[in-house]
Amino acid sequence: MANAASLLRSWLKTLANLVSLVLVLLPAANCWLEKRLSARAEGVFGFWTNVFALLPGLPGMYLRRAFYHLTLEYCSLRSYIGFGTLFSHRSTRVEDGAYIGPYSLIGSAWIKKRCLLGSRVSLLSGPLLHELDKDGHWTPADLSKARQIVLEEDVWIGEGASVMVNVGRASLVGTGAVVSTRVRAGVVVAGNPARFVRRLRPDEEPAASSHRDAEASIAPTGDGARRD
Repeated sequence: MANAASLLRSWLKTLANLVSLVLVLLPAANCWLEKRLSARAEGVFGFWTNVFALLPGLPGMYLRRAFYHLTLEYCSLRSYIGFGTLFSHRSTRVEDGAYIGPYSLIGSAWIKKRCLLGSRVSLLSGPLLHELDKDGHWTPADLSKARQIVLEEDVWIGEGASVMVNVGRASLVGTGAVVSTRVRAGVVVAGNPARFVRRLRPDEEPAASSHRDAEASIAPTGDGARRD
């Protein structure tokens, strides 16, 4: 009986995904045309991200996810994208089991398997989008300097945190943290700016990240933190 119920749920989810993909085809086609006309243009994409962000409930989540499945670099149909979440750029990947909480803002990012993002999390497209010019004025965002940040598998980002660099596997970023220095795998960081708090498994050395840019630069020392 349990197997039959599980099979039915799986079938219903598959059907809901298929229906959602059909319903978002026209908006997705608008975005495909925009990209074909200009690889850097994202105005049409931005319009539809705002529309889909405001669709409520479970139907809204299915439609939102289906739209991003067709327009981002990759978006798994086994991920969760909460109400009010906005994606700024198409150059984003969302893998299986990833959870993105309500009202999050996602720039260019690679969110790997089973990552958990609390509500109002911001993932910025690297730390170099704005510069101080010779006249002392901050420049508008320079998308040529955007880069895709990487959250390795099983990362947990707390509510309201802002992250602009890579985070190593299975690390935890505390609520409201501002992370501008790369984070080692298997640690907790918190604060503004984020600092090392502790290892999640004190008896083990942090595992090496599979992505070379997610190597450590927040690590324990006698005074609580170190930058490489």
